[in-house]
Amino acid sequence: MFTGIIEHIGEVTALQKEGENLHISMRTPVTQELKIDQSVAHNGVCLTVVAIEDEIYTVTAIHESLQKTNLGDLKVGDKVNIERCMKLGDRLDGHIVQGHVDQTAKCVDVVEIDGSWNYTFSYENLGNITVEKGSICVNGV
Repeated sequence: MFTGIIEHIGEVTALQKEGENLHISMRTPVTQELKIDQSVAHNGVCLTVVAIEDEIYTVTAIHESLQKTNLGDLKVGDKVNIERCMKLGDRLDGHIVQGHVDQTAKCVDVVEIDGSWNYTFSYENLGNITVEKGSICVNGV
């Protein structure tokens, strides 16, 4: 579980296709604190750490994750929003976010209103995720 509060910006250091999966290697300030099999949100997508070497760790995005997210568009050098999983008992400053992506949306309008921003999204499949006054994540935020 995650909060939607981004901790760090990671940098993609390598991408390796394996069948329909994509191994994504990242450099972040918290790499040394991670463990194999730990969940980390990458642009809001929960991925499991599969390898750690020095300051670089690797996660694997499976076919479904690549279809429903922007992870398949990543290039070496790209920046990624990073959030480690919540700790039980810590203060919850954001919202409870699973990191499991239901679908993508297209941002069709952005309007500034007195120092705030109003974003309008268009979904391919209506009626399956958004509830009035509910929360969604956009790239993990």
